[in-house]
Amino acid sequence: MVQVAAAAVDVTNFVTASDASAQAFKTATLLKTLSVNSLITGESGVGKKSLAKYILPDAQIIDASDFDHILVALENSREIIISNLENSPNLIRLIKAIQQNNVRVVATAKSSFFDENIDDLFSLQFDIPPLSQRLEDVDVLVKSFIKEAALLFNSNEKFDLKNFQPDLSQNSNSLRRQVMISYLLQDIKDVELMDIIDNYLYSRLGSNSDYRNFLYLYEVPLIKSGLRKFKSQLKLADKLGLNRNTLRKKISDNKQYI
Repeated sequence: MVQVAAAAVDVTNFVTASDASAQAFKTATLLKTLSVNSLITGESGVGKKSLAKYILPDAQIIDASDFDHILVALENSREIIISNLENSPNLIRLIKAIQQNNVRVVATAKSSFFDENIDDLFSLQFDIPPLSQRLEDVDVLVKSFIKEAALLFNSNEKFDLKNFQPDLSQNSNSLRRQVMISYLLQDIKDVELMDIIDNYLYSRLGSNSDYRNFLYLYEVPLIKSGLRKFKSQLKLADKLGLNRNTLRKKISDNKQYI
């Protein structure tokens, strides 16, 4: 079994800004020329499916949980991509079916996935590290998602990256969502913002203390943006027309968000 370090892949393109990403591309390119089964592991959103599709561009992608579908595909295909291998309800039977039908397979799984039976099937296995370990790739992905957002929203607005803190909790998935929302909200009008809050509250209202329960939706962003802008609780209290102790209490009450 060969262990190879790899990197994140964008939903449409390989990102090779970091050394690890460049190695991933080289590994994938090599696999395109070899008739071997391979397993790609990594967290959600690091690009496992994209990399698998690069290796086998004509193969269908089937989730391992869809066991019957996979068995049929193995009987009628020369190559197949199996995603989320850890979800297979019968891994031993799956491996036997792959071997019996002599089908080329590229599979994906979580980094934590381990089964002693897979080593005999996948002669090459490699893990894609999370984006938090490849900040060079994050910069490229952010710029790519900004372009995508501009096209999607038909806008020429520039995206302010000055205070942008990438959300890498789900790698490219969370990062893309964050960029899309941030791009949309940077030019939002007050009426549009009120409509968003209106829709959010509609299905959540119903108790006798809703005013107090949902007041944080107004106070938290006001305090967070104020602290970021004025850099001082004293200045913010003055700008908001609040007693400093009152502001401190509000910050303490909402400390889970601030």
